[in-house]
Amino acid sequence: MSKAKTDKISPDLDTPSDLPQAAVDTISVSLNVLLADAFALYLKTKNFHWHISGRHFRDYHLLLDEQSDQIFATTDQLAERVRKIGGATLKSIGQVAKLQTIKDNNEDYVPPREMLRELMQDNKHMAAAMRKAHKLADEQEDSGTAGLLENFIDETERRTWFLFEATRQEGSNAA
Repeated sequence: MSKAKTDKISPDLDTPSDLPQAAVDTISVSLNVLLADAFALYLKTKNFHWHISGRHFRDYHLLLDEQSDQIFATTDQLAERVRKIGGATLKSIGQVAKLQTIKDNNEDYVPPREMLRELMQDNKHMAAAMRKAHKLADEQEDSGTAGLLENFIDETERRTWFLFEATRQEGSNAA
């Protein structure tokens, strides 16, 4: 199962924590998946930002730029939280690729509304994953991780809402 802390962390990086090693390991795994997904969602949002077209170009371009900045801002905090509790965090794009659950989109062209809908679903996925990680942190009595995730959940729900509203059909109450 999980290895001892000394098998995973160099003694020079062995951050002291009052959390049991099993809690550190479990929370670190959960946060590293969130971190991989944040990098994947950041790059997808930037991809769509760079390739958006159409009559709402400026609004969508600015929206996606703002959202990508918000997503990127979470990465350092997630990684540092892993380190604060004594875990090891991601070290490479290869690790991101192995852990991410957000699917890449490498299509040559994606219509603007489809871009926004895809990002809306990805943000919903992230919020659900953050809730699971929050529950795990609560179970392990890690209030620092839980508190950090509460803010990120709120920001992710806000992005989801904005993407939903941007994709609604004019004169329609349904998306």
